[in-house]
Amino acid sequence: MTMADKAHQVFEVYGESKCFDDDGRIKRTGSVWTASAHIITAVIGSGVLSLAWATAQLGWVAGPTVLLLFSFVTYYTSALLSDCYRTGDPVTGKRNYTYMDAVRANLGGFQVKICGVIQYANLFGVAIGYTIAASISMVAVNRSNCFHKQGHQAACNVSSTPYMIMFGVMEIIFSQIPDFDQISWLSIVAAVMSFTYSTIGLGLGVAQVAETGKIEGSLTGISIGAEVTEMQKIWRSFQALGAIAFAYSYSLILVEIQDTLKSPPAEAKTMKRATLISVAVTTVFYMLCGCFGYAAFGDQSPGNLLTGFGFYNPYWLLDIANVAIVVHLVGAYQVYCQPLFAFVEKTATQWYPDSKIITKEIDVPIPGFKPFKLNLFRLVWRTIFVIITTVISMLMPFFNDVVGILGAFGFWPLTVYFPVEMYIVQKRITKWSGRWICLQILSGACLVISIAAAAGSFAGVVSDLKVYRPFQS
Repeated sequence: MTMADKAHQVFEVYGESKCFDDDGRIKRTGSVWTASAHIITAVIGSGVLSLAWATAQLGWVAGPTVLLLFSFVTYYTSALLSDCYRTGDPVTGKRNYTYMDAVRANLGGFQVKICGVIQYANLFGVAIGYTIAASISMVAVNRSNCFHKQGHQAACNVSSTPYMIMFGVMEIIFSQIPDFDQISWLSIVAAVMSFTYSTIGLGLGVAQVAETGKIEGSLTGISIGAEVTEMQKIWRSFQALGAIAFAYSYSLILVEIQDTLKSPPAEAKTMKRATLISVAVTTVFYMLCGCFGYAAFGDQSPGNLLTGFGFYNPYWLLDIANVAIVVHLVGAYQVYCQPLFAFVEKTATQWYPDSKIITKEIDVPIPGFKPFKLNLFRLVWRTIFVIITTVISMLMPFFNDVVGILGAFGFWPLTVYFPVEMYIVQKRITKWSGRWICLQILSGACLVISIAAAAGSFAGVVSDLKVYRPFQS
């Protein structure tokens, strides 16, 4: 009999165990504050760097308004999702440990497969986005030092291709480490790095406004004529929606975070409070970064606040920020890709259980450490995966376009559609009732926004490909 079985027996006989929860797992200890901290550190990342550009496309009226609307929708649908952590009874129902578990328990069948395809495609896209973001930050460090030595008018053209290859080699090495995402100190380092570069970006924007004493920008955003055509203005505005959506796309991790919470009170109640706190903090931070960046540079707001060289000095501070971005993304790449790696390897094992190439592990001796267990299939498949994401990044290294596509592709299905549909099933909401209609209107409106954001982002890719020459500086 396993420890979990014994715990179940104890729970059935005595009602509650001091060491185990009702599912036989070790007693959870998470609180509203730990959950809030997990959400905030997971959310505030590279997406914040494009918010000044997004605000510049929309202007002083629409920019902050859209940010607030996205924050409200994200909070509301996250609250719906928190009610789906347990199937059936909100206090004693069966727990769902992951987002996919919740979809499987509430919707089942074909919708689980659709969710899986979207989730894994999104993770693949994030790997490409992180490769682009890391490489342009490496380029920015090189250019920053060049500008410092040769002056701001120097060409300082640097190709991102060698840096993408360098990043890819690092990811190939780290991808061979089993359960890399479970390393205890990784989340701490990621949190420190993301807050470092986000705070530096905000601080430089505030300093720029304070130095010039002038607030740039206009009510309607970037001007038609001098900067962009009327059609480009429309596409860029749509693309800005995708950039903002990307900054708020974190629903996939919410169920896992909720699974760390102690009860009573009911996990859903605690999670709703944690979501409210974290969305409020995140929105304030996003508002500050987006608005101060726009106030500092107006129509000239760079696509990436720390690599577009709206700032030149202090150059060493820019270097620190961009190094922090690279360190954060090296780890974040692995954290996001591990579920995809695990899915492919588990599927391969199920299909070919007798294949030694897939199942056999070779002990590689390392002096002073335990032997490293090398799996040939893991080595080949993960290496090919990293190479593919790196090559795609080289062919279209457009940070804002890729961020917009990722935001558009992931926001509606993962943040809105599935939480709404699961909530309807969980609460047994009658079809065509007032509440059902309101939820469907919300979902439909977000679908339209996602389609518009995707169209704008793909238009941006097409426009950039007309002038881009791969593998050149």
